[in-house]
Amino acid sequence: MTTVRLPLFPLNTVLFPGLVLPLNVFEERYRAMMRELLKTPEEEPRRFAVVAIRDGHEVAPSATGLPDRTAVPDSGPAAGFGDDPVKAFHTVGCVADAATIRERPDGTFEVLATGTTRVRLLSVDASGPYLTAELEELPEEAGDESGPLAEGVLRAFRQYQKRLAGARERSLSSGADLPDEPSVVSYLVAAAVMLDIPTKQRLLQAPDTASRLRDELKILRAETAIIRNLPSLPASELTRGPTSLN
Repeated sequence: MTTVRLPLFPLNTVLFPGLVLPLNVFEERYRAMMRELLKTPEEEPRRFAVVAIRDGHEVAPSATGLPDRTAVPDSGPAAGFGDDPVKAFHTVGCVADAATIRERPDGTFEVLATGTTRVRLLSVDASGPYLTAELEELPEEAGDESGPLAEGVLRAFRQYQKRLAGARERSLSSGADLPDEPSVVSYLVAAAVMLDIPTKQRLLQAPDTASRLRDELKILRAETAIIRNLPSLPASELTRGPTSLN
């Protein structure tokens, strides 16, 4: 078992390998993380792990609230995640490689990272200025019939795009824009379809590419059928280019 210890960035989103993640970092615990990552030479990867939050808050409370207006809000690396942070997170996440870390004059950061490898969360350490985690790297197995399944998912995805975009708009992507490598297809579709976090998390932690593609095929067919029968289409533009608060 190959394990690695990395800074941990919990978010209210699921990051997939190959997908880009823009971040606006303003909380001190994550600013400290970025300052530390900037010490890594530019020619080396500046890596941290992203996990989806199961129970807790991406941004720690910064003011007193109800019912006790005098209560002091939590602070520190595990603020908002309870006494045992590992229980607040989904157990499978993704390593992110920060291609760009730009510090603004006010001390906040603009970060652009890309998902690389899936990892399983083994433990969380809250003793430092930010969370770190011991992680087990998860290989991506192809599974049976991943190639034909990828072709079917791409066809279903194009139909989903057309329904979502509406008759008066062009498709969100042309066929030439879409990949054909099965694992890449599976992650792209998982990130692009409008789904809740538990469903996206299920896709991320699928045992192999073929299993993920089979699940996506069912989802795409169901979602396309629902959209076809809606009196009005959802505001799909709100799902393009999501940016985390942190």
